[in-house]
Amino acid sequence: MTNHASQSSLDIQKTITLQAPIQKVWDAVATSEGIAAWFMPNDFQPELGYEFHLNAGPFGNSPCKVTELDPPNRLSFRWGKDWTLTFALAEVDGKTEFTLIHSGWDPEGITEFGETHTVVRERMNNGWDGLVQKLRSIIEA
Repeated sequence: MTNHASQSSLDIQKTITLQAPIQKVWDAVATSEGIAAWFMPNDFQPELGYEFHLNAGPFGNSPCKVTELDPPNRLSFRWGKDWTLTFALAEVDGKTEFTLIHSGWDPEGITEFGETHTVVRERMNNGWDGLVQKLRSIIEA
């Protein structure tokens, strides 16, 4: 098994169907104001290579960098030293299928805050469930 395959099996992936057009969802996941409303305060700009910060409250500001930008279908950015977040959108019969992918997990890894990836992944996996529902409540309000 290649290293990449073992890594990708650890990806956190959440897919929900939102009762909204794709552009509305894109605006909620690919603008600074949109991301702040359901995820974290930030100084994001939708530009390839743009470096920004997510304000993770007690964990401080996490450095991020936009690595993929394909409006209104895909946004990826590096988050901290280990992770990549991807927001993938697809239009389905006037609705939008939204998939969040949190990758970069390493069973041996330790975060910059000294916690193991295994512990943090469990917490984040549960956290993302709540966050995508928060996104839904904002989008479908």
